[in-house]
Amino acid sequence: MTSPDHDANIGAKEGFAFGISIVASALLFVAGLVAVFQGISAIANDKLFVAGPQYVYQFDLTTWGWIHLIIGILAVIIAGGLAVGADWARISAIIIASISIIAQFLWLPYYPLWAILIIALDLVVIWAVATWKPSNIA
Repeated sequence: MTSPDHDANIGAKEGFAFGISIVASALLFVAGLVAVFQGISAIANDKLFVAGPQYVYQFDLTTWGWIHLIIGILAVIIAGGLAVGADWARISAIIIASISIIAQFLWLPYYPLWAILIIALDLVVIWAVATWKPSNIA
């Protein structure tokens, strides 16, 4: 027999875990959507991006556009999986957010403020997904 306090505690933990999963899904969706727009903008050779000095890891703007577009599309798909509670989506979210952080770090010379914003979003996504432990609810 469980006490009412124990049942309330389990309900609160379940609600908190659900809230974190929705927040992580929404943040990953936003970060993915922003990466899609960033990729489209780079592919279209938008005048928004500034050509800076030469770097060791430099690609042309179109290549960076395709990289960001693919990462963004994958992030949006994974966000959908997180929203419906798919188990594969938790690990995939951490992986795609980590890849996005690396891509944004390499993108820093081209558009530093934008890259830092996306890195921050990706870090919050990783934190939210990593701290959500549905198996420890009960």
